[in-house]
Amino acid sequence: MLSISGLALGGIDFEKPAGDPGLFGPDSITWRIHGDFSSMLCGGVSALLLQMLHPLALAGVWDHSSFREDMLGRLRRTSQFISATTFAPVNDANALIEKVKSIHLRVTGTDAYGTPYAASDPDLLVWVHVAEAYSFLQSHLRYRNPSLSLSDQNRYYQEFARVAESLGAVNVPASVAAVEDYLQAMRSQLRCDERTREVVRLLQNAPAPSRLAKPVGSLMISAGIELLPDWAAAQLGISFSAPKRRRIRFATRRIAAVLRWAVRNGSWHRAMRRMGRLN
Repeated sequence: MLSISGLALGGIDFEKPAGDPGLFGPDSITWRIHGDFSSMLCGGVSALLLQMLHPLALAGVWDHSSFREDMLGRLRRTSQFISATTFAPVNDANALIEKVKSIHLRVTGTDAYGTPYAASDPDLLVWVHVAEAYSFLQSHLRYRNPSLSLSDQNRYYQEFARVAESLGAVNVPASVAAVEDYLQAMRSQLRCDERTREVVRLLQNAPAPSRLAKPVGSLMISAGIELLPDWAAAQLGISFSAPKRRRIRFATRRIAAVLRWAVRNGSWHRAMRRMGRLN
């Protein structure tokens, strides 16, 4: 399953230089949350669908991305950005942020409703970031640590906002309450049209990196979709019966435990070795 992670793209040495804490450091709540590969997979799926409800975010991806032809490539590139800005040495993390900022400057156009968009727009950057942070945290609470304290949840939003601000976002919500208020305030701007539904179909039918990985990948996608807030799922026309929700959550918790055991050389492990915390 690591083949769909950002590590598959290479180009970053997470183990050198020794002692480099990166943007957050090993004692951060961001390392703890982003270090759980299983819940991050589910959260990433949920984040993508939540992001695509914003017509300007959808237009930017639709017009300037090859995701329709290369869904795995899109997931790998997004995964690399998250893992590198979390776990890579400082210089590598900042270099990738600058690279993405330069790409954003070229991502401009007009959405399906005639509204101009720019990926560098601070407000749009806030939406993309909050959709990710919220989804990663919700997945962590469901599939890794449901007892994570409110103070740690708030600290996560405070820490992770650093990346969005480095990309150009301003007034980033940085607490559980602020994020909930922001999502409610944004609902009037969100839309679901045929292109949004096409993203859902593409994601549900995304190819697996291998035949053996397909059942796990399909389950993780279902778990990510099921993780959506009820109002977002309703807007996308998605519903789950109570028994199906229970089956998805039960199976995902079982698979997540297996993946945690199997993934022993991910970004978190390499970064912890860089910090002298693992052998």
